[in-house]
Amino acid sequence: MLEAYLDCRRTKRNTRSALAFEQNFEANLLELYDELIDGSYRPGRSICFVVTRPKAREVWAADFRDRIVHHLVYNRIGTRFENAFIADSCACIKARGTLYAAERLEAKIRSITQNWSRSAFYLKLDLANFFVSIDKLKLRELLARKISEPWWMRLTETILFHDPRTNFEFRGDPALIERVPPHKRLTNQPAHLGLPIGNLSSQFFANVFLDVLDQHAKHHLRARHYIRYVDDFLFLHESPDWLNAVLHDVDAFLPARLGVRLNPKKTILQPIERGVDFVGHMIKPWVRSTRRRTVSEAMRRVEQVDEQDFLPVANSYFGLLGQASASHHDRARLANVVRDRGHAVNQAFTKTYRGVA
Repeated sequence: MLEAYLDCRRTKRNTRSALAFEQNFEANLLELYDELIDGSYRPGRSICFVVTRPKAREVWAADFRDRIVHHLVYNRIGTRFENAFIADSCACIKARGTLYAAERLEAKIRSITQNWSRSAFYLKLDLANFFVSIDKLKLRELLARKISEPWWMRLTETILFHDPRTNFEFRGDPALIERVPPHKRLTNQPAHLGLPIGNLSSQFFANVFLDVLDQHAKHHLRARHYIRYVDDFLFLHESPDWLNAVLHDVDAFLPARLGVRLNPKKTILQPIERGVDFVGHMIKPWVRSTRRRTVSEAMRRVEQVDEQDFLPVANSYFGLLGQASASHHDRARLANVVRDRGHAVNQAFTKTYRGVA
């Protein structure tokens, strides 16, 4: 419990519910422990809000004490699932973030093209309305295969089947909810469908759910060059005909096995040399750069962010841009924006400091 609390506090310490919990954290942690042991624990109120970039979507933030329980369950059962995941399953796994995914895809591209000396093709696919389409009954079956302890399975089910719509507070401009398409709102889904975006448990459950796709790609389709980041995934091959056959197979497999569907508007099949856009990186012959939209957003945010938030925002973008191997020009542009606001930048364009009088 203490380990889960410390893991949760590491990134959520300044939220309202975290501050309230910390005022008497020992008593609150013991109370939560007792509820878990005697079976009376029930998730509390969630916070719902809408983010508008890169597109409008609902986000559901669980109460701090519920986040502790999410970490508790993940710390207990996460490893047994992740040890069985393929190496090309990325996102929400330790040491497998966007940089890992971009570098791994770049290595696959170099392999199949023999360092850009041969032609090859890629098929990029995306799932339609993924998180709100996840069937919790199918997901429970997948979880039960590796959770043999009744107590841990019951707690996992409590988290999985909790419906945040029954007890939540909406924060922000209520008009923003209209910018989220109705079919993308968790509030419009039947009770057995959908996971709330914004919780550790949902991210972990999504990886368990799509491991079915990963295993199908590797063991049934025999795809040597395949990679997935959440609901975005790619196949690489020398033959566009083979990739078309894969497209038809996956298009039939996903609805039949998992009840989710491809987004046909985001299906791309084209030569690799034209560039592969993946996890915010654009991979072209001998160059891996940051997506232009991401660079533009970095400039806009750093120009407009409040002074009190300037340092963490600017340094986070320096870190993000620095992930691309061809990022010097973009970091130099960001450094100019930072200097215009009166702050210093180190010589390597990787960090900013407070301005000096």
